[in-house]
Amino acid sequence: MAELLIVDDEDDIRHLFALELEDEGHRVRAARDCGEALKLLNEKRPDLVILDIKLDQESGLDLLKRISREYEDLPVILCSAFSSYQSDFSSWLADGYVVKSSDLEELKQTVQRVLDRCL
Repeated sequence: MAELLIVDDEDDIRHLFALELEDEGHRVRAARDCGEALKLLNEKRPDLVILDIKLDQESGLDLLKRISREYEDLPVILCSAFSSYQSDFSSWLADGYVVKSSDLEELKQTVQRVLDRCL
């Protein structure tokens, strides 16, 4: 059982991801923006972060850069509605990239693959 942090500005997405990943046996915490995510990261380091790229007025890619600097070896999966960000060099810091879909199988498989590799 892994501790996951979901960072997404959409309430429905956070709730759906949390339900699905808790059904997989994970403990899940969620944040709606970069500030809330950093607070939760400082309180307790998760095993994995699932991070949206577009966070209202903020950039998940900026948060990804900060995580890679301040939380060494903390795996991050980018989860975005836009596949075009896969070619952005900043996204290459992530351990995985999933395009949002109503079918969460790819997300669940990517979470498991990254956890298997990093834990």
